[in-house]
Amino acid sequence: MSLRNIGHRLYQGEVSFDFVGKRKIWYSISGVIVLVAAIGLAMGLHLGIEFKGGSVYTVEKAGLSVSQAQDAANKIAGDTTPQVQKTGDGKIRIQVSSEEKISGPAFSQELSKEIGVPTKDIDAQVIGPSWGQQISQKALLGLIVFMVLVTVYLAIAFEWRMALAALVALIHDLLITIGVYALVGFEVTPGTVIGFLTILGYSLYDTVVVFDTVKENTRGITKQNKRTYSEAANHGLNQTLVRSINTTVVALLPVAALLFIGGGMLGAGTLNDISLALFIGLAAGAYSSICVATPLLAQLKEQTPEMRALAKRVAQRRAADAKAAEAADAPQGAEDGEEVPAGMVGPRNQPVGRSRSKGRPSGKR
Repeated sequence: MSLRNIGHRLYQGEVSFDFVGKRKIWYSISGVIVLVAAIGLAMGLHLGIEFKGGSVYTVEKAGLSVSQAQDAANKIAGDTTPQVQKTGDGKIRIQVSSEEKISGPAFSQELSKEIGVPTKDIDAQVIGPSWGQQISQKALLGLIVFMVLVTVYLAIAFEWRMALAALVALIHDLLITIGVYALVGFEVTPGTVIGFLTILGYSLYDTVVVFDTVKENTRGITKQNKRTYSEAANHGLNQTLVRSINTTVVALLPVAALLFIGGGMLGAGTLNDISLALFIGLAAGAYSSICVATPLLAQLKEQTPEMRALAKRVAQRRAADAKAAEAADAPQGAEDGEEVPAGMVGPRNQPVGRSRSKGRPSGKR
């Protein structure tokens, strides 16, 4: 069966996956992932020099490998371990944190001797810790403003329960992505911050698409007694399931190429800053919009008095329908509490043998 046919059947309700009904499973999975991410955060993030200050030395020499430059930088630095990367234009980039005691000019001279490059050909840039602190504060302020604006918009466009569910999903995605960064030890740079903001926007977009469908399916839902809010929300989630999967896969393919091919195979380490954030964040965003945001929204809505009354009416109707179906299948005598004689079947209790007309002689004398 093709994905297109599955999507059509999901949209029509012929096939349905009970994401909302199994929310405890998704909450447990998310709880474990967030716990692991919190452990990673407790271990600390590997901040780049843009945030903690330091020096950057860029060298261009034919035949100079990353390992050779790393050995030379380690020999000069001593106690600290400089980070060496290869840039996209073939140059070698050496980052030394502000904890290094040797001065910038002295480091350039020693590096010139170790790798055989004139000092004038080494591009040295010094970044103070105060500049990095300002960048951190502005990034945090931008994140807070983003969260507030998103919450206000969703509360106006939809309702406050949808805004709360979407906000929880956004925080969920952010914690997972930052936790993975801490666990794998990737450096956090301004490119990483850009990646964080990008994935939050994507996660929000995917969640809004699902919520819009849920809103359409639940409009005037209290006027009927065929299905509960959770069932209607789950149907809307299934209607957008294939679309969410397709969008996520298409978005992940180029990001995976940047991360695994560009950063891994080709050695362009600078691509890892933003590509890892995008890869983890896109996957977490798709998961949270399906397994966190919508189930949480349904749970919040089911606690309202009108939805509780609706759930009660739905349960009563289904019980009545089940009772009526059992009565229709049972023989009439059994339904009335009478014992059905042997050889009598059917609602009219007709005998199995040949019937005779009342009052007619049998033909025997």
